[in-house]
Amino acid sequence: MRLLKTGSIELREFTDDQVPPYAILSHTWSAEEITLRDLQENHAVANKKGYEKIKRCCSVAGAKGFEYVWVDTCCIDKTSSAELSEAINSMYRWYEEAGECYAYLADVPSKVEFSKSRWFTRGWTLQELIAPSTVIFFNEDWEALGTKESLRQAISDCTRIPVGILLGEDDLEMFSIAQKMSWAARRETTRVEDRAYCLLGIFGIHMPLIYGEKETAFIRLQEEIMKISDDHSLFAWRSVDNRGGILATSPAAFIDSSSIVEFTPFDAVGNPLTGSERNVPTA
Repeated sequence: MRLLKTGSIELREFTDDQVPPYAILSHTWSAEEITLRDLQENHAVANKKGYEKIKRCCSVAGAKGFEYVWVDTCCIDKTSSAELSEAINSMYRWYEEAGECYAYLADVPSKVEFSKSRWFTRGWTLQELIAPSTVIFFNEDWEALGTKESLRQAISDCTRIPVGILLGEDDLEMFSIAQKMSWAARRETTRVEDRAYCLLGIFGIHMPLIYGEKETAFIRLQEEIMKISDDHSLFAWRSVDNRGGILATSPAAFIDSSSIVEFTPFDAVGNPLTGSERNVPTA
């Protein structure tokens, strides 16, 4: 795992059993983000717009006693498909194990505009909101707006995620597949495949990434879920774009499924769903 040293903004690498305490950044990408190669080759990083964000994040983390911070833009080698796949499959855990998560809302000047941030509309920030025990929100000037705990009701109102999940009082397993899918229904990703990949951690799934497969990624995610769950709420969706299969092609199909509780037929208890065993047409 690569981390940035908060005092010098230099990269360090650690094996899984040697990772020190660290803070982690959650943000939406914009122009001129700092990449791993920028830091490795010192490509005039201080002149890029994204450098100020990293600098301020390191400053906040350092002031709170953290020697290291993780930032997705520059701590992953995105030119390596193997490393990118490993990182995306590990990302929920990395956010979960972080000492603190700093959610930087670049489009929010004041607390009044808090819930209108683009941050609440992106697919990747869903797990970044749920996984960490402590999330601190900052406005565009890096002024603290509050924490996930202090802002819990406002966050729940705009995301439709139960307060118990936000506070870590309720386990994800308490909610049906359909309910968890509904939390992502209004969120967007730049790449179609990421609608599925950003949900891997929430459903406890590990699977290879295949950029270029488009909606098939979401089909594959559901097929993997079927291997470990007997919850039939996976089929509680509707969409005008249904192509005839029993599985949805996007989380958006679950937009009205927030009240669907887990449903397991008596004869399916303890038997995970599989398309082959139950003759389920998946596409």
